[in-house]
Amino acid sequence: MKLRQQQSGMSFLGMLTVAIMVGFFVMCGLKMGPSYFEYFSIRDVVTRVAAEYDPATESIGDIRRKLSNLFNTNQIYGLKPGDVEVFRKDGKTYIDASYEARVPLFGNIDVMIKFDDLQREAGIRRSS
Repeated sequence: MKLRQQQSGMSFLGMLTVAIMVGFFVMCGLKMGPSYFEYFSIRDVVTRVAAEYDPATESIGDIRRKLSNLFNTNQIYGLKPGDVEVFRKDGKTYIDASYEARVPLFGNIDVMIKFDDLQREAGIRRSS
């Protein structure tokens, strides 16, 4: 009886498969990363404006102006200040900046990222 020779390592086809999978995920990260960084900026701006709001001296128009100025300063282009809803409900003021971002991956395949956790009550101090 002859002993089988032990295999050591991965075949070329296996390495190619792993390289393609890693490349795909790196490409997805590079394409979707800027949308997430912009989301973090929007979240910080909305949280800051909501925390600084004083209902006794400021109006909804003041909130919209602050949002517009901060969006411009932070170079936020994925969400327009006019798309942010500022409304009053039950005597409280809310800022809702929920939005969706569409990122083209390759060809006619797009990724839709939904950021729907951007509703804040204005005039309430929050941490993070």
